[in-house]
Formats: sequence, C-alpha cells, structure tokens
Amino acid sequence: MELLKRLQREYTEHVPALGKLVSDVASRHLDPRNIPSTDTSFLLDVSSTMVDTLREAAINPSKVLEDSQHLASGYGKLAMNVAGKLMRRDVEPVVRPEPSDHRFDDEAWERNPLYYAIVQAYLLNSKFVQELVDDLEGLSEHNHRQLTFMSRQLINALAPTNFFVTNPEAVRRFRETWGLSVIKGLENFFQDLARSRQMLNVSMTDHGAFQVGENVAVTPGKVVYQNRLFQLIQYQPTTETVHRRPLLVVPPFINKYYIMDLTEKNSMMRWLVAQGHTVFMMSWVNPDASYWDTTFSDYVTEGVLEAMDAVEKATGEREINAIGYCVGGTLLATTLAHLKKKKQDDRIKSATFLATLLDFRDPGEIGIFINDNILKAMEAYIDRMGYYDGRLIGFSFSMLKENNLIWSFFVNNYLKGEAPLPFDLLYWNSDSTNLPAEMYKFYLRQMYVKNRLREPNALEIAGTPIDLTSITTPSTFVSTVQDHIAVWKSTYAGFQLPKGRKQFILAESGHIAGIINPPSANKYGFYLNDEEAQTPEEWFEEASRQPGSWWTHWQEWVSEFQGEEVAARIPGDGALEVIEDAPGTYVKRRIV
Repeated sequence: MELLKRLQREYTEHVPALGKLVSDVASRHLDPRNIPSTDTSFLLDVSSTMVDTLREAAINPSKVLEDSQHLASGYGKLAMNVAGKLMRRDVEPVVRPEPSDHRFDDEAWERNPLYYAIVQAYLLNSKFVQELVDDLEGLSEHNHRQLTFMSRQLINALAPTNFFVTNPEAVRRFRETWGLSVIKGLENFFQDLARSRQMLNVSMTDHGAFQVGENVAVTPGKVVYQNRLFQLIQYQPTTETVHRRPLLVVPPFINKYYIMDLTEKNSMMRWLVAQGHTVFMMSWVNPDASYWDTTFSDYVTEGVLEAMDAVEKATGEREINAIGYCVGGTLLATTLAHLKKKKQDDRIKSATFLATLLDFRDPGEIGIFINDNILKAMEAYIDRMGYYDGRLIGFSFSMLKENNLIWSFFVNNYLKGEAPLPFDLLYWNSDSTNLPAEMYKFYLRQMYVKNRLREPNALEIAGTPIDLTSITTPSTFVSTVQDHIAVWKSTYAGFQLPKGRKQFILAESGHIAGIINPPSANKYGFYLNDEEAQTPEEWFEEASRQPGSWWTHWQEWVSEFQGEEVAARIPGDGALEVIEDAPGTYVKRRIV
C-alpha cells in the first residue's frame, strides 16, 4: 500500500509538469526563426553522395557480392549459435563489439537467446555496411568521408540499445519503477528539447550541480579590464616573487575559458600561477544579435591587441609570453603576423599554440559539414539570426563521437528515465557560446573552405596582409593524438608555417584531456622530436615517448623567455583598477 501511495505521488508530480513542458516546447519549436536552413542543404549534399555511391556500386558489383556472401555466411553461423543458446550451450560469438564499445556490457545480451540474436544480427549488419563503404572505389575524398560518416551515424542510431523494447536495461528499469521511468524519461526529453535550438541537445550532466565561480572557474583573481568583447582576469599570485614577463592566455571564443580552470586539482591557471607566472586570462563575451557586424579583425584589435595593452598597463611590462588554445591559437597566430607587419612582434617573446589549426586543408571529419553548398545555407541562417547559435556547434562536434556524447545519454536520460550524473567537464561542454554573424562567416569561408590563412598575404586582417611564414617568434605547438576537432596531422602542417625556433609536442589522449593534463594526475605522456620532418608520419616515427605531463616540459622551455624574478603583482596595484572578482560576469552569461 505504501508503495502504491508513493507511486501515486510521483505520477501526480511528474505528469502535469510534463504536459506544460510539451506545450512550451511546441510553441518554441514552431517559431520559424529557430529553424536553420542548413538541414535541407546538408541532405541535398548527402543525396548527391548517395547517387555517386550507387553508381560506383553498379560499376563494380563484385565487391558488393563478396561482402554480401560474408554477411550470409555470418547469418548461417548465427542461426546455429541461437539454436545452441536455446539448448543452453556455450557458443562462440560470430562477431564481437570493439573492446571500447560498452553498449552491450549487460549480461542479458549474452544470457538471453533473443537479446543475443538481436545484438549479433546488429553487429553483423554493421560490419557489412562498414566493409561495403570501405570497399567502394571511385568516390571523391569528400564523398567517401561523408559516406563513412553518415553510414556510421545510421549504424549507431539503429543500435538495439537505442530502442526501449530491445534494451534490457530499460525494460528492467521499467519493471522496477512500475513504469515511472518512462514518465521521467519523457520529462527529461522535453526539458532538453526546451533548451535546444532545432536539433536536440541531450543533457550530459546535471546542470544544477555547478555554478560558475562557485565550484568551477574558482582560481582567485580580479577582472581588471573589459570592453564589449572580453573581460581580462588577472589571477592572484601564490608565490612571493614572479617572473618579470607576464603571461597572456587567449582561449577559444567558441567555448568558455574555464575549461582551463575547472577545479583546483586540474586547473591549468592555478598551476601556471604556482609556477610564478603573472597570468592574465581573456574571458570572451557571449554575443547576441547586436554583435552581428563584429569581424575577425575586431577579435584581433579589440581582443588580443587591447588585452596586450591592458597587461602592459597592469604590470608596466611591454613584453609578454602568450598561449592560445584551439581557435584562440588561430587568433594568436593571426595577431603575431599582424604585429610582424607593424614591426611590433617583439612584444610577444614566446607563443604557445594548443590544439591549433593554422592550415585547414584537412580539418578532419568536421569538414563534411563545410563545403560551398552547405555554407551558403548556413550564411543565410546566420544573416537572419545575427549570430550562429553555439548549441548547433556543440551538436556538430558531439556527432563526431556520437556514441559517447549523444546515444549513451539518450539511453540513460530518456529510455531509463535517469538523471545525468554531475560532471564538470560535460557541464563546460554544454555551456555554449554564440558567434557573431560576420566573424563566423569569414572564419568558415576564408579559413575552412578556402584555406587562405596559410597563404602568404592572402588575407587582410586589421588593415595588414597576414603572412604566417613571416613569424619568427619562438613557438611551441602542442597537439593530441586522439583529437577529433583539431586533428594532429593537420596541426603539424600549421606548425611548419612559422619560421624561427619552434618545437612540436604530441600529447596522448584528446582535444581536452590531452591538453588539460596536470602533472599531479600522471595520466598521459607525450611525444617529442627535436627535428622538424617533412611529414607528420616521419616526425612521429623518430619521436620518443616521454612519461608524465607535457606541462613540466613546457615550463622548462618557457623559462628562457620569462625574465628575472620581481615582486609578486597584486591585481589592482598597477594602472588598472579592479572591476569585479573573477570569474567576472561575461562568462556567466548562458544561451537561453
């Protein structure tokens, strides 16, 4: 009786809330302003690829027949295995999932003959489609990459784990909660849909578990300068003396800066301060439609250059060291080339580029979303909105790792009706940033599509032609082996552009974990090769693996450029007054 009363209370609480959510979501998503026109354009682009695929399959059917024979043979073995399962015999699986694939870890997939048959059939079909795509010849590189991507999306979307009836964990949860898991799952779904823009952004973490400035972005500091594009944070020193030359950090304007300052144990900012650097962090504004005409040049002049001037006022030092992360590194390199033309590049004594693309000839799998046809549709959408919604960017990047960043949460939140666990990294990942219309159109077309940044003097930024090959500032490039956003072999092509002293470091892991890898964690190593090779493959062949974090190696390198020791600088003691406590107000503005 008590159980029934509790269930009644639960249903009474959740069902009315669900009805209101449905109404709110419907009114929001029927608004035509929320519908990007890129959907149709991308589908047309994919349809062109499918036509080419069918043509190639018709021209060379032998591979299709061979792959079909393998599939038929696999099904024959599966039929015998299922018969063995029904007789409670141990059988060897026809095909196994990849060791990193944990979707089928539940024992029911192996114990129950029906679930066993379902997962084996799924894996056989998946293998068939993958082999079929790999064996196709005659497709352009773009079409083959697009076909590989789309086939993988289809395969993973149709996984039996993604459907309630064929997911043993979801069915078990339904029985345990007397059906309440379905109600909670629907509630989770409509809450996510209400927070989304056209494409569903599945919650990856408990958003209420984190508060910027309280349990993330907590390294002590003060905002000492701001303009319409950024706030400048000067961090509180933790050493009695500091290096004479301050350190300016240029984070990506596509994301919030605090990926470099998540918690005490993994904060790169806290670690840099502890090494005696006077650290300044740029915190970009989250723009709305009023920023529609802001340009990439504005991010150089009103962004990095104004930040450099502010650092000089705060410390009295004209010369600095600088770090740029991801597109922040692209911005830093552009600024360096601009300063070179102005004969002022001596202001930056060393530059560090973290997971940075300068040569966009191969941007990786994200390139399937970027070609002239799709870009025209994106530009029409951006012009109508005045900005590009950061949640769409986040969704695009999540599709590059769809099982980990989409489907696992889809199953947990919607099919099982469970709340996502608190995870600071995924909270940051969901805290998106919009991009101004003019800036983003320029960035996509001139860099991703035309790849003009690598061409000497092909682009004019802030009134000067940009030539990355003219840069002679000592530089370090840090990339990561498993980066799916800035593919390391492409970042190596960018490393080859500047002249002067430079080194390339290849860290283990991916775009975030490989960069934010504190020495205390002792989790990932890195690769070094002091010689520049013609190709990334040749460089890696002669590279040696180093244990531990690349941070300590970088500190040894930058020590040559940091200058002698001076008294620790307190924010507000220079020519700039304190505006507010870190992390400031710009970083707290979320997309609504």
